[in-house]
Amino acid sequence: MNPLLTFWNRRCALWALAAALCAAPAWAQTRLRAWNVHPEGYPVTQAMKSFAEDVKRGTQGRYQIEVFSNASLGDQPKAVQMIKSGELDIAEFSVGPLADAVPGVRVLSLPFLFHDSAHMFRYLDGALGERYAASLKAAGFVVLGWYDGGARSFYCATRKPTSLRELAGANIRVRSEIFTEMVQLLDAKPVPLAFKDVLEAFEKGSIDCAENNIPSYESTGHYKVAKHVYVTNHVISPEVLLVSTALWSKLSEPDRAAFQDAGRRSALLMRDLWNQRVAQAQEVTAKHGAQFIRVKDASAFVRRMSPLYAKYMKDPATREELLTIISNK
Repeated sequence: MNPLLTFWNRRCALWALAAALCAAPAWAQTRLRAWNVHPEGYPVTQAMKSFAEDVKRGTQGRYQIEVFSNASLGDQPKAVQMIKSGELDIAEFSVGPLADAVPGVRVLSLPFLFHDSAHMFRYLDGALGERYAASLKAAGFVVLGWYDGGARSFYCATRKPTSLRELAGANIRVRSEIFTEMVQLLDAKPVPLAFKDVLEAFEKGSIDCAENNIPSYESTGHYKVAKHVYVTNHVISPEVLLVSTALWSKLSEPDRAAFQDAGRRSALLMRDLWNQRVAQAQEVTAKHGAQFIRVKDASAFVRRMSPLYAKYMKDPATREELLTIISNK
């Protein structure tokens, strides 16, 4: 064989190999799954998709994240266990389902604890958030960002509350132990009820009021039967973007930095999108006759909650977190 031809054949083979290596083949990519309970187009889903794009860019395409919305991979309790086991890589949760692993997060669901979301994020973006992150990491969850879970208020079909005393005796739909205790302390009657059954309960007259954030009030159509919104903002709570410790342990330091940066950016985006969504929901419901009565002074409500605060102050698992917030209000 011609030596010159052999030389050029070898050179071409080497060039082809180099081109193939530079092409970042599919086997060099790691595909990850991200879970959330919210629908497409919701601020959480939008922010998680932005997170996925930032991670892809920050890791030069080595990590590809697919976002699964509408709890399509399982309900929230199942997803919590999947994250802990490493079966799921990334998820966005409300704080309630994490309380079994880290009891201190229960404090974040207490009523009248924060003035508004900005007040809450001053804690969660600081030392208190770092303490929660350390506890959650020990339980199998690595925090990448704190999302806005919204401010909850009462809305009623058969009543037009303008003061605390006008909630007395009302049948109010509740979802948890803390909410049940809160409603009882307002001299109202808690009605445990699945969220999907609230609209029918209003229509049948089996509840007078429910409580939730304004986007949920609008998206469920509850505003069509419950026109009177008593804007108490009684619970302002976060949600949290997490990755599993199983995934975290596999990431290099530069990749961890890329995930953390993407998490911070997505949290800020979500908060902005959430504020836009709240304004939109208020506008839509007002156009359809919803009337908003805002609480000007929540001190009477806070006093009613004293037994609830005392209960959590006595519990060693929640005392330090509650003291941190109350002592710096």
